Amino acid sequence: MKIMIIGGGIVGLATAYQLQKKHPSLHIIVMEKEEELATHQTGNNSGVVHSGIYYKPGSLKATNCIDGKKRLLEFCDEEGIAYEPCSKVLIASRNEELAPLQELKRRGDANGVKVEKISKEKLHEIEPHVSGIGALLVPECHIIDYSSVALGMGQSFERNGGEIRRGEKVEYLHYSFPRWIVETNRGTYAPDFIINCAGLHSDRIAKMALPEKDLPCKILPFRGEYYLLKKEKRALVKGLIYPVPNPKLPFLGVHLTRMINGGVEAGPNAVLATAREGYKKSDFVFKDFSDVLSYSGFWKLGMKYWKTGFYEMYRSFSKKAFVKSLQRLVPEIGIDDLEEGGSGVRAQAIMKNGKLVDDFLILQDEHSLHVLNAPSPAATSSLSIGQTIVDRLPFQI
Repeated sequence: MKIMIIGGGIVGLATAYQLQKKHPSLHIIVMEKEEELATHQTGNNSGVVHSGIYYKPGSLKATNCIDGKKRLLEFCDEEGIAYEPCSKVLIASRNEELAPLQELKRRGDANGVKVEKISKEKLHEIEPHVSGIGALLVPECHIIDYSSVALGMGQSFERNGGEIRRGEKVEYLHYSFPRWIVETNRGTYAPDFIINCAGLHSDRIAKMALPEKDLPCKILPFRGEYYLLKKEKRALVKGLIYPVPNPKLPFLGVHLTRMINGGVEAGPNAVLATAREGYKKSDFVFKDFSDVLSYSGFWKLGMKYWKTGFYEMYRSFSKKAFVKSLQRLVPEIGIDDLEEGGSGVRAQAIMKNGKLVDDFLILQDEHSLHVLNAPSPAATSSLSIGQTIVDRLPFQI
């Protein structure tokens, strides 16, 4: 039996790795349209191994994050991939953030995460330069390079007989009993089952595979823009410093992240991108942007959160406004302490009613499975998501 996985990011590679472990006799092929693996969401990840404190107890995000973190660190130990332990503090800087901070403590406890409410004195022992009126400590966090993890998964998969086709873009899909017809820019294939882990293009692959099905959502690309603390200012941040996120939105707010390469990342701004792979403000793809503008869910979302969206755009063009957000966490950071960093694009699924899909979303039928929403903490959760996918496959596989 031949299985095709579309997408060579960390979720696709983790799925291939887990499927091969459970069914070593299967012919598994991974299709990646880029010449290199993990170049999009995975390769532009800040490298935090999430603990699971944010997510609604019992949700796919929560269960896969907790299990995924354990699997991820075990995989890194087996493969010799470096990671570092660190602590995370979540800071309430306003009175109205104290109740949401307590809710995070409740969620963390329910999810089995080690988390404690700490005093200002304890906070300043851990992060001497932070300011806040309330704080939580998550002592068992880690930082990692997810590109190295994804490449390790790919190497293990190929070492054990798996096949990865780099530089092959899927251009046509059609199921004709008893198998699929898959056409790429380089050839034609006939797999028995397809698994769609195409990230930013997952809804398009799903629509290609299921043309008569009314998909529940569409991918909207949100660009996360980052700055870096200059080398001489990195000592202001010891570990991970996060604000209390807006509970209505699946974004974590502007935060400070110590990275495994020694740098400190600040961000992100979360702004709508005008291309699905729009890593720069100037990137524009007519089809991608027209897809956004023609989608009713986008306009309903915009009507609900236009003030938030406007401020994110303003902060995207105003370094001064960005610094002001950071100063709520670390008042000593000044405008001259930051230099331009990188950016990433998040594949965020939006329902037709304008609701942001907050959990992982998997759609499947008899012949295919589609991961339609796998934002953060998908990298942390990747091996658990891969196992979840394997467990959901039809019995005959």
